Order: sequence, then structure tokens, then C-alpha cells
Amino acid sequence: MSKTEAAEQQDLGAAGAQLSTAPGEDKDGIGGPALGVIGWARWFWRQLTSMRVALILLFLLSLGAIPGSLIPQNSVDELKVQAFKERHDVLAPVYEKLQFFDVYSSVWFSAIYILLFVSLIGCIVPRSWQFVGQLRGRPPGAPKRLTRLPAYTTWRTQAEPEQVREAALVMLKKRRFRADAAGDAVAAEKGYLREAGNLVFHVALIVMLVAFASGQLFKSEGGKLVVEGDGFSNVLPMYDDFKSGSLFTPDELVPFSFKLDSFTGTYAKSRPQRGTPRTFEAAVTWSKGTGPDRRSVIEVNKPLVVDGTKVYLLSHGYAPVVTVRDGKGKVVFSGAVPLLPIDNNVTSTGAIKVMDGYRDKNGTRDQLGFQAFFVPTFAGAGNGNMFSQFPGLEYPVLALTGYHGSLGVDAGLPQNVYQLDTRKMKQFKDPSGEILKARLLPGETMKLPDGAGSITFENEVKEWASFQISQQPGNGWALAGAIAAIAGLVGSLFIQRRRIWVRAVRGEDGVTVVEMAGLGRSESAKLPEELADLAATLHAQAPTAPEPVDVPADVPAEGAEK
Repeated sequence: MSKTEAAEQQDLGAAGAQLSTAPGEDKDGIGGPALGVIGWARWFWRQLTSMRVALILLFLLSLGAIPGSLIPQNSVDELKVQAFKERHDVLAPVYEKLQFFDVYSSVWFSAIYILLFVSLIGCIVPRSWQFVGQLRGRPPGAPKRLTRLPAYTTWRTQAEPEQVREAALVMLKKRRFRADAAGDAVAAEKGYLREAGNLVFHVALIVMLVAFASGQLFKSEGGKLVVEGDGFSNVLPMYDDFKSGSLFTPDELVPFSFKLDSFTGTYAKSRPQRGTPRTFEAAVTWSKGTGPDRRSVIEVNKPLVVDGTKVYLLSHGYAPVVTVRDGKGKVVFSGAVPLLPIDNNVTSTGAIKVMDGYRDKNGTRDQLGFQAFFVPTFAGAGNGNMFSQFPGLEYPVLALTGYHGSLGVDAGLPQNVYQLDTRKMKQFKDPSGEILKARLLPGETMKLPDGAGSITFENEVKEWASFQISQQPGNGWALAGAIAAIAGLVGSLFIQRRRIWVRAVRGEDGVTVVEMAGLGRSESAKLPEELADLAATLHAQAPTAPEPVDVPADVPAEGAEK
């Protein structure tokens, strides 16, 4: 604040003060020996609760979220983190020490988060009490010299001062000013919503911080691939993958289940948009607890919502139905095998594993494995591999390569169900010694050599859908906080807090002198315009008095002796 501004504010007194609840500048010195422990603590608290530090902390929080968005996180996908570490031998140890793989639970991010939280609370609480005090109080009285205010006007009227003040009080109240008559003037104030918006904005930030923290601590999120005809129950063993917040407990899972009745996917068939998805719908039958069955259709961005838990449709693919028999014709495996898409035309790959029940021609227990490659619409072979020309199921072909031996599932180590571990397996060979492989149409069978059995591609291809089951307890509060923050910010930016004073006193010649002046928190052309409009309205009730006529000294007054 400049010396001129300080002098003007001192001259205006209480009339120029408290146009906002922002804390004033700390005028105390910060010399070390003069402050002492209590002084230093008070100074640190004032700095922490200042708006400048709150904005710096908010910027640091946004800056700290950048590595959390660009670098794989353990809380999201541990496999991606491991792959990143394998590719970057030099950066990985540095990122590990900086906790860049666990940004949102790191010490430094938590410190910024907590400091911002404390800063906002320490800033809001005293300002809120001060604002409540301003709402309960009266507008400050008029300063002695209204001519010093940025917007000012005056005129003389024959109306009595009391009449002018009464008319001004009624007029200002009709314009939604908080007005009060004090002494020879009327004081009015308007624009409290500006400070209310400012406080709402900061309270909304706290709500968003609390919502974000609760969402991270109590959230749960998992994925599940479901084939048509199969179902899912919301319990931990049913998830393909699952992650949750540190304070989450399995008891918080909402008890519900659903069955995938059918999946419908349609695609554009005409060029240039051939193959573009048109419809993705998963028809499900679901129930909550022991309640009745209900039918719903889950679409992309239109989840199924059960008591705050949302079931999103993520992706889909095909699951060819195959039957595996041993050398004696006994069925050792029969079912739909989900395969993972590798391109936009749903060319898919995966593995078929027969872990139990199979015996070779000698009656010895063995395990079978088949590498599968599937195309929904066969378009020919290129470079030794099949490829699909359309994502719809029009001309399905299943390519298989067979193995026998140990699948490696008995070691107790986790294994990818879509990949085949062939380190302890041998490939089947045809009579000429070449690798046994075949391309099967629906209904066709590939015979295994030496009476090892067969595998049949049945006349059925089911579809599967991948779902994400998400429980985010703080999402509703975060949305409400964001909307409130925007509304509060708009109010604090576009509403101007201002004061108007109307003074009416009798002049030395007996004629009433009316003065009107206005003061705003910030300079704006709207304040003089508003004051001019108010002055015109008041002037209509207290018009300007005619100027007195000067009478020459040598002209005798009327009724005097001639």
C-alpha cells in the first residue's frame, strides 16, 4: 500500500475499512532476536494461512500430480511399473527414492496436501467470523469529507434535510442496499455476495480435498471378464484384479450379483467408416443381496449403479467354444475360451489349457496346451498369420498349435491365463515331423498324433464383456465441491462490494445541501454510473433549489418609503 493510499484510508476512517475479510499485511518486524519463540510461531502461522502461501501450495499440489499422471503407479498397475523398471535401469532407482511410483501416497505429496488443508482452514475460519460480524453490524458512518471519495455529487434543494434522508433511506433499501441512518447522513452497503463467494470458493476447495482424500482411502476398484451366460458376485474371490484404498475393508463391498445375458456389438459396414463401432450393449440380469432379479442394459459411459457402486462396460471380445477329447474319446475339456483382441478388427489371441483329467495313450497323466489365434472375419493369410477384415462375426476361423507336458501351474506361481508357458512342454508333430497346426472352421476337428486325442471348434462362438466395478465414496462430494467452487469464483470476480453515503444538512443560507458519494473495493466504471442513477432518483424527490436573485443596493425593497 502506497503512502497516498494509506493517508486516504486513514482520512476515511472506518468508512474505508473492512471492504473485505482478507487479513491485513503483517507490519511486525521479523528480526530473529526480537520475535522470540512465540513471535516466530505467530509469524509462521500468519504466513501459512495467507492467501499467497495457499496459492503456492495449490500450485505445488498440481505440479506434484504430474509424475503421478505420466509415470506408472503401483496403485494402478504393478505390471506396468515392473515393465518400466526393466526398461529404465538408470531412472528406476531414482524414481524409487523419490517415490514417483507411489506419488499419491508419498511423504512429500502428503505433506503438501496436509499443509494446504491447514492453510485453507486457518484462512477461512477467522474470515468467516469476521464476515458474520459484518453481516450483523451496520454500514459504517459517512466520513467527514465525502469529496475525497472516487464517486461524488452534490446539489442544493429546498426540501428539509430530514425529508431528504428519509427519501434516501427508502430508495436505497428498494435497491437492496443494507441502509441505516446515522446522524446527518444515510449509510448503505451492497455486494456482500462477493465476499460470500470468496469464502464459498475456499470452503469448496476444502470439500474437494476431503472428498479426494476419502476417495483414495476408502475406494475399491476391480475388473472382471464375463462370458455370455456366466455371472459375477461382488466378493473378492470373483475379481480378476482388484485394488483398494488403505482404509478399505472387504465388508464395505455392496452385496450384489449380475449375469451377462448377451452382448450386442454392431459395426458400420460401408466405407469409409467400415468397422467403426455403432452399438456396444451388455444385457444383464442383476439383483441386490437376496432381492428380486432386475434387467438392465449397460453401455459405454452408462454404468449400472447399485448403492453407489458403478459397473462400467470397458471392452469386449470373442470366446470360441471348443471341446478336447483324449485318445479314448473322453471329453476332458469343453467350454468357451475368452481370447484377447490385438487390433481394431478383433483379431484375437490366447491359450487353451487342459490341466486335469487328461491321460495319454499309455494312461499316464499329462497336460495339454494350445496356442489359439482367432479371427471373426477371415480375409486370407499374410506373412504366415491370419488377419481379420471386419470386427463382426461373419467368417470365423480358429488357428491352433498343440503342446503336451507341464503347464507350470503346479508350481504355485501366478500365471497369465492368456499365455502359454511352453518351457516344460513339447509340440505335437505330424507324421512328416513338422509342427502340428491347423486352421479350423466351426464344426471342424484337429486330430492329435499317436492317438493323443483331438480338439474340436464347435459351431458356437460366444462373446465376452469386460467390466470395471468401482466404488468411489468421495465422487459426489468432489462434484458438489467443484460446482460450488466455480459458483463462488464467479461471484468473487463479477460482484463488486461498494458503499453509498447520502448526507443532507442545512446550509448557512437555510437551503439544504445534499451530498452523495460512493466507494468500491476496486476501481470500476460501474460505481459512478450507479451513483449517478441513485442521484437522479433522489433528485426527482428533492429537486435543485433555484439560485437566489442578486438585488442591486440602490433599488429600494418592495414596501419601503419612496
